Parts: sequence; C-alpha cells; structure tokens
Amino acid sequence: MSEPAVRVDTTSQVPPYDQIRSQLAALIVTGRLTEGERLPTVRQLAADLGLAPGTVARAYRELEAAELIRTRRGAGSRVAAPRARPGRPDPEQLATLARDFTASARALGADTDAVLTAVREALEEGA
Repeated sequence: MSEPAVRVDTTSQVPPYDQIRSQLAALIVTGRLTEGERLPTVRQLAADLGLAPGTVARAYRELEAAELIRTRRGAGSRVAAPRARPGRPDPEQLATLARDFTASARALGADTDAVLTAVREALEEGA
C-alpha cells in the first residue's frame, strides 16, 4: 500500500476503527488493493493517522474476521485471496456495504436525498 488511501475524520460520529475498516474493505473489494499486497503495520498506520495502535489493530482484526486480510506473525498483514463470488450477492454483505457507505456519506454531511442521488448516479454509471 504505497499511497495514504485511508483517512480518519476524528470529528465524525463513526468510530475511527470503523472508518479504517470500511475504507480498507472498500479498497480490497473494488480491487484497488490486490491479493498479497502488504498493508502497513499496525504501528505504522496508527502513527500515520495519529491514532492509538489498538484502534488500527481492531480494524485489522475485523478485516481478518471478514476474510479480507490475513495476518501472520512476523510477516505482517496482507490482502487475502478473494472469495469465490456467489451467483447472488450475500444480503448481509450488501447491508454492510450500504451501512458503510451511508455512514461515510453522513460523515461528509450528506442528507438522505444526497445519499440516494449518489447511489442512483453510481448505478446508472455501472449500467
């Protein structure tokens, strides 16, 4: 991970660990972070973001539980191999992505209409 792709808004109501988790998950799911790519160490990312290492460690634990990264002692954390895509999207994953997007949009100050407009436009672009 060569560029600082993760940002944390400490004034947001979304906890910092959740902001980190959702941003990294989005980078992995969209392919911007690829299989085997090494993530910064917990201490390095915490220092870069000005956060406590425990905050970053919690985000990494949740990403590992979601099977998006794998961590090996002494080898660091790397992006995991993508899971086989089912024919239909998993409703729980879809709900999680929607919650993550909504929370991030709200943190930017977007109201419901702005969030829905952004989703509609994104869907139209992908059609």
